[in-house]
Amino acid sequence: MRYIWILIFNTIAATSLGQNKSEYGLMLVDELWHYQHLVDSLPDNKMVDLKQVDGLHFDIRYATANNFTQQVIYPKAEAFARQPVANALENANRAFQKKGYSIKIWDAYRPYAATVLFYELIKDTTFVASPFSGSRHNRGCALDLTLVNNKTGKEVPMPTTYDDFTELAYPSSPLKDPILAKNRTLLIETMQEYGFEVYPTEWWHFDFKGWKDYPILNLTFDELKKNK
Repeated sequence: MRYIWILIFNTIAATSLGQNKSEYGLMLVDELWHYQHLVDSLPDNKMVDLKQVDGLHFDIRYATANNFTQQVIYPKAEAFARQPVANALENANRAFQKKGYSIKIWDAYRPYAATVLFYELIKDTTFVASPFSGSRHNRGCALDLTLVNNKTGKEVPMPTTYDDFTELAYPSSPLKDPILAKNRTLLIETMQEYGFEVYPTEWWHFDFKGWKDYPILNLTFDELKKNK
């Protein structure tokens, strides 16, 4: 019994020591040794480089100034997600490819520091996550994406552009154009089949089931790459 209590205490201590509190009072995993401890304890915690997934397209907007902030947020165009998210994404992409499409990733894992920056710029949690709770992107469980036509290589027409802060971006928003409605429905329903749920105000944002079970990370892309 004494051994069990020592083991529990050591596990709790290791978890708490690897977390630091943000200025908004949120506990973060921001040290590589703690992240590795979590992966060793549960392999599903592993962050996977999505560029290793066959058939995906990438346009990481926050690595450019072509985003709502008009600033370069990420130093590199990288995309990471938890292992189960990457597996489900690969399966979803295969399903789309059978229909003549492929997934294009706009954003995946987002370090917590970027979420803070977004909030300080916008101050509206309708379209950006609150730093008091963090983003599902910070957990490695959210993806911003669209579809590409495999014949033309062009993006499939959708109701709005990426990061459109209007109600037209809502998945429930009525659409007069049947093509836009069909494309949006195809995207959402197919992603749902593979464990993803669309965000209520963003047709392009998909959260993977069980996202609450994963801690918020504030690790850089370089740190994740070094820790493969």
